[in-house]
Amino acid sequence: MKTRLTCPCGTTVTGADEDELVARTQEHLAQEHPGMEYDREQILFIAT
Repeated sequence: MKTRLTCPCGTTVTGADEDELVARTQEHLAQEHPGMEYDREQILFIAT
């Protein structure tokens, strides 16, 4: 299970499980990188 992702901007996003990681990553993108959207598969591909 992947629970951590480091954004190219340097922010580390974590979640208790993959669902939470995806939700938090999408929130980060919406707040910090408007216009950049990734789906679940893309997020989990770059997560660890």
